[in-house]
Amino acid sequence: MTDTADLASHARHLRFDAGHPSFAGHFPGRPIVAGVLLLEAAADALRDWRGLRVAQVADAKFLAPLLPDEDAAIELTAIDATRYRFTVRRGDDVLVRGTLEAA
Repeated sequence: MTDTADLASHARHLRFDAGHPSFAGHFPGRPIVAGVLLLEAAADALRDWRGLRVAQVADAKFLAPLLPDEDAAIELTAIDATRYRFTVRRGDDVLVRGTLEAA
């Protein structure tokens, strides 16, 4: 996993192996990465970057699916001391965007 970080933003590589157990039920025959896994990855990235725990997902918009074995990136940008914008991208395509609020 590749990470880049500075004071205002952070990026992390993301990839879910086709063998991940969630794909058996989400969805059989046409698996996609569950939204909860993408939110969890964003929360993990915030914890690793700033040492903060997510109190809530203030908003999230799912625009396109991430498929098994596809490369993506999570980008975090500080809005203020407790709010962070996140974006999940596959290349130039935005898959998910939203706001995390830290505890």
